Amino acid sequence: MKQRVNNTEGCCDINPSRSPSRRYPVALSIAGSDSSGGAGIQADIKTFSALGVYGATAITAITAQNTRGVYAQHAIPPQLVYDQIVAVMEDVSPAVIKVGMLANADVVDAVAEALMRYDVPVILDPVMVSSSGHRLLSVEAEEVVKQRLMPMATLLTPNIPEMQALTSMPLSSDDEKREAAKRLMALGARAILLKGGHEEGATKSDILYQHGAVGITATPFTLPTIATRNIHGTGCTLSSAIAAYMARGYALTEAVAAAKRYVYEAIMAGADISIGGGHGPVNHLFNPCKMQVYEE
Repeated sequence: MKQRVNNTEGCCDINPSRSPSRRYPVALSIAGSDSSGGAGIQADIKTFSALGVYGATAITAITAQNTRGVYAQHAIPPQLVYDQIVAVMEDVSPAVIKVGMLANADVVDAVAEALMRYDVPVILDPVMVSSSGHRLLSVEAEEVVKQRLMPMATLLTPNIPEMQALTSMPLSSDDEKREAAKRLMALGARAILLKGGHEEGATKSDILYQHGAVGITATPFTLPTIATRNIHGTGCTLSSAIAAYMARGYALTEAVAAAKRYVYEAIMAGADISIGGGHGPVNHLFNPCKMQVYEE
């Protein structure tokens, strides 16, 4: 809590006898940087801010990309990734962690080592290949993600190609999708949101798989397909929106539903905007919330 004082310097000082009695909801994004601002860390920070949540970051990689594609990437040294996470966790105390692009197996190991120290919900978005076809996660790292990070995941958010890569299964039917989800949940993930954005049709359906009283339940979230090429960063935005709503106290299913609505409206708001010559971003800030403030 800051106290205004009158002195010759005309500045503000902190009264050491008082401690702040209010707090922001905090979410941490562990992900790569997108130089064009539409995906990765930049999309996550915009999403957190738009939903009234304080965002912290641990950057895993730097990419040179724009709306047309990814031209280069550089992984951050694993120790520095680890140190970023621990620095944030030990001081800012995020309520939820979102994990996105991880680049290589050494970075995956560093993230896993850091997260082992904390009991915080983890939204794991297994970013493997960009929408332009550039690989963002090495093939060797995929198995490390399954072995080390998936058991920590409160929610895994793969799209159809990512789910196929993680399970080596076709996903052409509801039964195959459920079986694939069952296989990944057997590795430790508590829930899976299978994103259906790659499928054709007048509607798009994401399916939330969770453990129920009589086996795995499947909850679909279906919305009309939006005719636009501006879909860059939608996966990053969805996972960070789920994290934001969970940081605000939403239960998982309610957080997914609210995040789906937010992303849909962000796509709609940016559908006819021209940014770059390829797949433009969504409009993250179409209707931003004020920062949420809670009493201690």
